[in-house]
Amino acid sequence: MKLVAGIAVLWLWVAEAVENCPSDCKCSQKSSTEKTEVNCQRRGLQSIPPKLPLDSWILKMGENFLQDLPENILNSVPKIESVKLERNSIKSIHPQAFAGAQRLMLLNLQGNRMSKLPVKGFKDLLNLRFLMLGQNQIASLKPNMFIGMRNLSELDLPLNALTALPPNAFKPLIALKVLDLALNRIQRISPKAFVGLEELLFLNLDNNKLKNIQAGTFGPLIGLEMLVLDNNLLSTLTASTLEGLSNLQELYIRKNEIESLPPDVFRHTPKLTHVGLSGNRLHAIDGNMLANMQGLKEVYLHDNPWKCDCSINSLVHYVAQTRANHSPLQRLRCISPEEFRDRPIHQLKAEELPCRA
Repeated sequence: MKLVAGIAVLWLWVAEAVENCPSDCKCSQKSSTEKTEVNCQRRGLQSIPPKLPLDSWILKMGENFLQDLPENILNSVPKIESVKLERNSIKSIHPQAFAGAQRLMLLNLQGNRMSKLPVKGFKDLLNLRFLMLGQNQIASLKPNMFIGMRNLSELDLPLNALTALPPNAFKPLIALKVLDLALNRIQRISPKAFVGLEELLFLNLDNNKLKNIQAGTFGPLIGLEMLVLDNNLLSTLTASTLEGLSNLQELYIRKNEIESLPPDVFRHTPKLTHVGLSGNRLHAIDGNMLANMQGLKEVYLHDNPWKCDCSINSLVHYVAQTRANHSPLQRLRCISPEEFRDRPIHQLKAEELPCRA
């Protein structure tokens, strides 16, 4: 009798969950758990359905026609853990839109039309791990935008309209591991922009408009392991630029405008294993500096205008002796003087390189 009663209760519970499923959506329950996935993807919806199954844990609302997110949109689903709102037409978010969604772990808002984020708009998302804001039109950040998000692990902000990173921009994000700021228009970074990000492992600033980075800017990033600065306008790189990055393992500064590197440039980065410097304006480099980097496994130096005179003697020696993987040797070529133009550097001998005043 108890078994029959239990089955009846279970049947009623499942029936109720199905009954509460919005007519435009498809609901499915995760086997052996009391969790319902609500799939409203590509249904031509202009708003989130007001009634959802009480046990909803995933809500898929991508590729609809939502234009704004009003307050309390998740009040009816206290167990919600994942909300996907990508590729809608969302322009605005009410500061209380996510009120009460304390179990939410993933929020995907990429591919919308937001130009700004609500002040303290994410303060209730105490357990959020992943926030995806790429492919919007976000033009500025303020320190109080991310208040309350003490467990956020990954923040994606690529393909927006950011031009600057202000002081304390990410300070509340004390658990952040990944920060993607690629494909913006960032020209200026405050020396205090990264305060609080001691747990950050990966920082991507690829494809921005950076011309210089002030000394100590990366200082708070004591745990950083990978830094990408490709496709910017940097003309210099010094030891003070990399100060504080004692755990950095991979550094990529490809396709910038760097003309020279001081011999002590990697003084603060003893754990470097991968360095990408291809596509710059380097005409010489101290090969002994590279040789002294004991952990270096890969170094990329091709597509630079190498001046093949005695100033690159140490580089010629390094290329011949190193066991590290490096640039495709045929692409590591001389630009000048004329008698060495287009000669592969690995085919040169130090004693044949001229010294000229």
